[in-house]
Amino acid sequence: MMKSLEVRHLSKAFRGFALQDVSFSLEEGYITGFIGENGSGKSTTIKLILQLLIPDSEEIRIFGLDPSRHSQEIKERIGFVFDEHHFYEHLTIDEMKRIITPFYKRWNERLFQRYVRDFDLPIRKKIKHLSKGMKMKLSLAFALAHEPDLIIMDEPTSGLDPVFRREILDLLREIMLDERKTIFFSTHITTDLEQIADHIIFLHKGRVVWDETKDRIEETYALVKGDTRWLTPEARQALIGVRETDVGFEGLAADADQVHRLLGDRCVMEKPSLEDIIYFTIKGGRSA
Repeated sequence: MMKSLEVRHLSKAFRGFALQDVSFSLEEGYITGFIGENGSGKSTTIKLILQLLIPDSEEIRIFGLDPSRHSQEIKERIGFVFDEHHFYEHLTIDEMKRIITPFYKRWNERLFQRYVRDFDLPIRKKIKHLSKGMKMKLSLAFALAHEPDLIIMDEPTSGLDPVFRREILDLLREIMLDERKTIFFSTHITTDLEQIADHIIFLHKGRVVWDETKDRIEETYALVKGDTRWLTPEARQALIGVRETDVGFEGLAADADQVHRLLGDRCVMEKPSLEDIIYFTIKGGRSA
């Protein structure tokens, strides 16, 4: 299987935070979700991949190419969308487009105009007068109109209303009908990824905690609930993290069979959400 992106031993130290030996790869034709709490290093990782920051150490290959030697060729094949927009605010959408289009040999004007219609973008309106949602739609239109092979998105749905968030997810599903495309989707809104992601990478305090297919994650973890009187030291040790209340406990298990052997029918096991897995992994201070 061809890899769109390979990251090996990526590190970057700041005062009070360090990205430490981050390694992962993206398979062509899949959507990979990049999750973690705020401050975990997701945006830093993306900026290092895009050469917006200088790493302390790294080995990065995009489409099998070294970004430091093939920067322009790679950038023409990447579409990126950030939560923060970098437009000339005093320009209209049409004026901004005239600045952007010369950078892309594969610019598809017909596709751009389709996004303008679908997103109801006011082409002659100054960008500074657009809402946050409209600016995100504009970022998507610019990122996708040159038909990139790799789409990198950093918190694209943050702060958007549920209707437009669903429109974005539907658009990404449509893009992935072309099995040569790859999407790297960084977000803290894990419910979005549960709908569309094939693979999940979980980053915590600058380190990759796990890197698994979504199906594997769903098969591995279980949310365990029961009465606190049955929470023996052995059962507690078998759980990644535990939350106790006056009415009982809930915790995360990476080995549901082991917990069932310890607690039997005295507990209930449910399928956890990605948010549950993040919460209990961080609360428990350890991974499976």
